Amino acid sequence: MPHRLVPVLLALCLALAPLRAAEKKAPPAPAPDPDVTTYYVCVLSKGLYAGVGLKEERIKTQAAQHAYIDRLAREGKLLVAGPFTDASDWRGLYIFKCASLSEARTLVNADPEVLAGRLKFEIHAWLTAKGSIRDPAFPAAK
Repeated sequence: MPHRLVPVLLALCLALAPLRAAEKKAPPAPAPDPDVTTYYVCVLSKGLYAGVGLKEERIKTQAAQHAYIDRLAREGKLLVAGPFTDASDWRGLYIFKCASLSEARTLVNADPEVLAGRLKFEIHAWLTAKGSIRDPAFPAAK
């Protein structure tokens, strides 16, 4: 390359450097909407060990799961819990109110039926209007 182009290329690189730095900055997060909130919806389905084990063992694990569900509800982390009644592989539903998807995963991973491998799960963040489900932190509109 002819040596007289070097100063031109150097000047061009120096001129573009601030633009490249600006490209790397993340755009500002949008302001949160005060009328919506994020919940975490968890669908529980049959796990690898569904129906496996002694009946007494399964009864004990289910009792531990019910106690766990009750505890999470008292703590305000679990707003909705219940089984599906059809014959599909879907076994139940949880709706969590917690700080993050990671926290919701941690909570469901500690479920005794999940720990036993009888249930597996899928979680999705769900954005909805505050008060659209029975949540004591957001009283229903009058």
